[in-house]
Amino acid sequence: MKKIFKLMLLPALVLPLLFTSCDEDRDSNPTLDLSHLAEGFVLNTPALAENNTYDLKSAKNLVLTCSQPNYGDAPYAVKYYAQVSIDPAFVNDPTTTHTELATYAENASNLEFNASEANDAIVSLFQAANPDTSVPEEMPIYVRLRGVISGTLNQTLGETYSNVITLPSVKATYEAPDAKFTDNLFLIGSSIQTPWQSWKAIPKVEGLDGNYYGIIYVPAGGEFKWGTENNDYRGINRLKEINDEAGAGISAGEEQNIKVANAGWYTLHFKGKITEDKKNIDWTLTVYKTQVCLIGTCIGQSTWGFADDTALTPPADPTGEWVSPGFTASEELRVSVKVGSIDWYRTEFTVHNGEVFWRKYNMPNNWAETMGADYSVKPAVGTKLYVNFDTNKAEVR
Repeated sequence: MKKIFKLMLLPALVLPLLFTSCDEDRDSNPTLDLSHLAEGFVLNTPALAENNTYDLKSAKNLVLTCSQPNYGDAPYAVKYYAQVSIDPAFVNDPTTTHTELATYAENASNLEFNASEANDAIVSLFQAANPDTSVPEEMPIYVRLRGVISGTLNQTLGETYSNVITLPSVKATYEAPDAKFTDNLFLIGSSIQTPWQSWKAIPKVEGLDGNYYGIIYVPAGGEFKWGTENNDYRGINRLKEINDEAGAGISAGEEQNIKVANAGWYTLHFKGKITEDKKNIDWTLTVYKTQVCLIGTCIGQSTWGFADDTALTPPADPTGEWVSPGFTASEELRVSVKVGSIDWYRTEFTVHNGEVFWRKYNMPNNWAETMGADYSVKPAVGTKLYVNFDTNKAEVR
């Protein structure tokens, strides 16, 4: 039966996991001789490797035994870098995928490498090679050392490599990073820009962490997916809750796509909540019929807010433009997407360089003061706002 060495629990027994050290540097005439680099040097297989499992997550350090590179018997200080691989081809082929640990060791009597760093490197190598498979309880890994002479500006002076050793049973543990909210969410679907090719970014609700919103047109039977980044294909099964306030008729489509039964323009409100263990996010999707309204003095409002008579008129499909009522005053453009009961100013946008620019920051007074004149649009009386919410192109004319 294999023993599993854990440094923190069994410090006396885990000393073999720390492998011991390199041989002492040899004292000799300090004449540098680089003619032996191709010969490499010897990395020893730990005596207990064959019948024991090395638990990298629990260990503090990984220390290897080796002979010193031959630099003509000169006592040069050497930096040793550990390289690890999960592919057995690494034994004979140095071009095989591997990772070199960032930390190095210089003390020839005790070459300690960070076991946690080795753990993370092995996990990353396994996940890259097996994206849909969990890291196994134990697996063999392959290790070699790269040696260079230290204390010089030349970072590769005396570079030489050891042989590759096999550690037959190593436990590497995956630990999920703490979950965090991204700057945007992304949508892709059958009626979004170039169907099933374009990833459309949707913004955060300003000032409400974990809240995102976006406008899409979906024909009857249309489908879409969402994600936290490009190519992050998440379906209906990744939502903890769905609230269909628009009567869209949401259901599961092919490959867990979010399917819409009834054609129309819809505002999607994604709300995330980080779980207690901080490793995951529970997501709720609420679907609203889209309403976009001019706000404030540019449309003659004395009480600022959403109103039916200031709403933009939607087009029949995603290729068309939403059109606002005519502006009644040449005052700064304020326009917003209604997202449930969220305050209008948290979901507003302006026109910048011919495109929709979603509000990102607290703006105590106006766009001009917070963002600058380029973001402050003052339309002429009688002109209208035109917006394509599929491409986010916008202009006043």
